[in-house]
Amino acid sequence: MFLLNTSEIEVSTFLLIGIPGLEHAHIWISIPICLMYLTAILGNCIILFVIRTEHSLQEPMYYFLSMLALSDLGLSFSSLPTMLRIFLFNNMGISADACIAQEFFIHGFTDMESSVLLIMSFDRFVAIRNPLRYSSILTSFRVLQIGLAFAIKSILLVLPLPFTLKRLRYCNKRLLSHSYCLHQDVMKLACSDNRVNFYYGLFVALCMMSDSVFIAISYVFILKTVLGIASHGERLKALNTCVSHICAVLIFYVPIITLATMHRFAMHKSPLAMILIADAFLLVPPLMNPIVYCVKTRQIRVKVLEKLALKSK
Repeated sequence: MFLLNTSEIEVSTFLLIGIPGLEHAHIWISIPICLMYLTAILGNCIILFVIRTEHSLQEPMYYFLSMLALSDLGLSFSSLPTMLRIFLFNNMGISADACIAQEFFIHGFTDMESSVLLIMSFDRFVAIRNPLRYSSILTSFRVLQIGLAFAIKSILLVLPLPFTLKRLRYCNKRLLSHSYCLHQDVMKLACSDNRVNFYYGLFVALCMMSDSVFIAISYVFILKTVLGIASHGERLKALNTCVSHICAVLIFYVPIITLATMHRFAMHKSPLAMILIADAFLLVPPLMNPIVYCVKTRQIRVKVLEKLALKSK
């Protein structure tokens, strides 16, 4: 850092925080956090391995589930380094470049997961609306095209974020609000004009939230289609195929919406509650998605149990 004038000091290192008031217990808090990361990484790797090795699972629904697992792994590995440094070693410092790189990957994989959840809602609509033409509509090549298109969209959408942050000056303030770097959090530390960052960050957030609107619209059409099915048993069977996806959507969007609502409307925000919800946003979806799909999807559950049984022999 070097002197700019009598009142401004430019900083090149930011400070992350753990859980305020519980700094003395960080080493103990690190145990469940490590277990959650290990479980999330192992669970998503198992999902990918089973889908890759089982020919009976070479279907669009499971290809999209593989994309969800890859997004979850990306989220886990993006936040893992700083979370463990803070809770295991009490190391709060992070260079500006490393922080900007981390926020790029976190926002990129977050948007990618949101996009995959949107694609999966479209997949469920096609499967319920046109079950006989499902495989011909969503061919393997078309699934690959859709996945690549949304991955490229996510990269291009968040690509300007690190460049807009890099052009800012950061003076005096360097304490961030979470255990990892987010665009809006870093942007607030700038002592130069950050209006471009604010408006573009808002645009990215609106793009991601629009996915949730389209998911809701997809389920309106799904419900309309299901209600048109004459047999009560067939209705339940059709809705049951959506349960895992609905759980994944709720697990992903509830922390985001809760955090945004607290930021906007809460008169007396609890810093502890904000930090816990923000940490849950990155920890819970990668942890819970493999569990939900293993429990609620019989084909996945059976194949995972078969693989574990073979390895135990």
